[in-house]
Amino acid sequence: MDYLNPEIKDDFRDQLISWFEKNKRDMPWRRTHDPYHIWVSEIMLQQTRVDQATDYYLRFIDAFPTVHHLADADQEKVLKLWEGLGYYSRARNLHKGAQFVSRELKGEIPPNRTDLEKIKGIGPYTSAAVSSIAFNRPHAVVDGNVIRVITRLMGIDEDIRKTAVKNDVQEISDELLDPESPGAYNEAMMELGATRCHPTKPDCENCPVQLYCEANKMVKTDEIPYKSKAKKRPHKEIGIAIIMNEKGEYLISKRPEDVMLGGLWEFPGGKREKKEPIEDTVLRESLEELGVEISIDHPLNPVKHIYSHFSVTLFPYICSITKGNPKPKSSDELRWVTRSQLHDLPFPKANIKIFEQLDSPRLL
Repeated sequence: MDYLNPEIKDDFRDQLISWFEKNKRDMPWRRTHDPYHIWVSEIMLQQTRVDQATDYYLRFIDAFPTVHHLADADQEKVLKLWEGLGYYSRARNLHKGAQFVSRELKGEIPPNRTDLEKIKGIGPYTSAAVSSIAFNRPHAVVDGNVIRVITRLMGIDEDIRKTAVKNDVQEISDELLDPESPGAYNEAMMELGATRCHPTKPDCENCPVQLYCEANKMVKTDEIPYKSKAKKRPHKEIGIAIIMNEKGEYLISKRPEDVMLGGLWEFPGGKREKKEPIEDTVLRESLEELGVEISIDHPLNPVKHIYSHFSVTLFPYICSITKGNPKPKSSDELRWVTRSQLHDLPFPKANIKIFEQLDSPRLL
């Protein structure tokens, strides 16, 4: 496809946007042009599928209907509403960004990308999305769906992990962008990737721009886009101390802001060292993190969880303190809580998987 040909570009845009207007999925953030709501949706949709994000979005907007409501909220409440979505730095940055907009910009979200990217958590992708969808500014959005569509359209068979390929896709996207309806065009491209131009078995027969697709002409939709294999995901084993006191309360610690899962609560513990018995990990970590000596009463069932770049197996043990008073040596705060209070605080999903074991008759 000669994407520099004005006639072809115009026809391509018309076919794409016309299809989108007739076939677009109903999503709550598509019922508004409120830049704050669109900003929230775009942050949630990073690393998260639409079907997963929708209920979170509705609850979040119900709790924080304006940027001022979010700015004034306690971070713990923000993280609790985000619980289960993962990539919690998104929530922390969204909260800080809302505070900046509310206090420094008087609640006005700027329409241009340069000013948008001064807001915490907003980078090139999000600034292009908010600017185009909320303010109809001419900026092309490139996400995984768009990369797939563009590489197939243009017959690009190089590795999409390469920066040069990503830059080419952005350049082509900028060229193809409809300057009159950039917001609709961007949403149409993403919708096409999500509902027709699937990673495997694309629905080419019902694609509105099949005529222009080089991969389809070359019968290479199974080969394009090409993505080299990712590095093997490392695995970590974590010893977890479920420390209980005589009142039946649990000791939990709050993770520092500047680490993964920052701001969330967890049961104390840490990574198993090479050839270290896992029970020794629990004892050592309790001394290092809390400054206490503990006894291990009995184990719970191991819990497995997969993160984006690594996987973990948690080995939880019910424990009691035998010496010392716990201090937050490597966390922001410690707290004794009841079983029911655990549900009121934001926890990583892997820790939440332990909760149901705490209802075991032997612990009641």
